Amino acid sequence: MAQIPTEQDRQNLKAKKFLVWLFIVSSFILFAGFTSGFIVYTAGSPNRGIKTILPHTFIYSTAIIILSSVTMHLAYLSGKRLQFGKQKLFLVLTILLGIAFFYAQLTAWGTLIKQGVYFINYNASQSFIYVFTGMHLLHIFAGLIMVLTALIGKIRNISQVRNMFRLETTSIFWHFIDILWIYIYVFLLLNQ
Repeated sequence: MAQIPTEQDRQNLKAKKFLVWLFIVSSFILFAGFTSGFIVYTAGSPNRGIKTILPHTFIYSTAIIILSSVTMHLAYLSGKRLQFGKQKLFLVLTILLGIAFFYAQLTAWGTLIKQGVYFINYNASQSFIYVFTGMHLLHIFAGLIMVLTALIGKIRNISQVRNMFRLETTSIFWHFIDILWIYIYVFLLLNQ
């Protein structure tokens, strides 16, 4: 028998949703600060540019994260349509694509190291590559935990109200980290 959410349940879910939005805004401010730091550091001297070719793996990462955003959206739509088998499938695909993105980023770091680009070096602008991508990977990790929580909730057959809440907040966050990666990648491309 389906449980009808009380007004208290609705208020609690609204507060939790607000926290997700607060985290997104604070993450946006953090990356804006990184961007500003990079621009200020490189503005004074042409010798302070990245001066390296970004790994081609970043292109694959971009394709992977965009595809994962599609699967996350399909999971949300499936939950809305009460197609729980599809919802679980798309959540699993999102997790697998998130892991693939994580692996691709680590592979890109390996490529950078082979090029002689290290986190600690004389050219701090090259270090920013690791700062941007490393902080983004932390967000991916948080997003993966959220997707996994949504999947576990559906496996445990939580109420539809809570299921949709988890799907909605997870979807919002996952799309944010997708857009954030595209921003980071374009920013690094324009400054390489």
